[in-house]
Amino acid sequence: MDELAVEINRVVERLRSMPLTKLAAPWPPFPSRVAGARALAQQLADAAADASGEPHRVVPDVGDAAVGDQIAVTGADALAVVLPDDVVADLLRDVRDVRIAL
Repeated sequence: MDELAVEINRVVERLRSMPLTKLAAPWPPFPSRVAGARALAQQLADAAADASGEPHRVVPDVGDAAVGDQIAVTGADALAVVLPDDVVADLLRDVRDVRIAL
């Protein structure tokens, strides 16, 4: 989980420091980096909900500039629960892939 926390923080810092124009630019297969990052935030939120027996809730669109904060919050939620090893491995791979692609 420590490695996952490090990768989440790296993604958060990249997103927080990225100009809004770059966040809004196309990022296939997503229409923008914001859309891709929001999908990752949703994946983190869903993993936390599954691990705690809660229903999935949609991560809201609160504006492009907030997407790094959304990853920070949903990442903290995922790190705060006990996740199965395979889920941690999947999240680590996906978070790392996003970081590299950003």
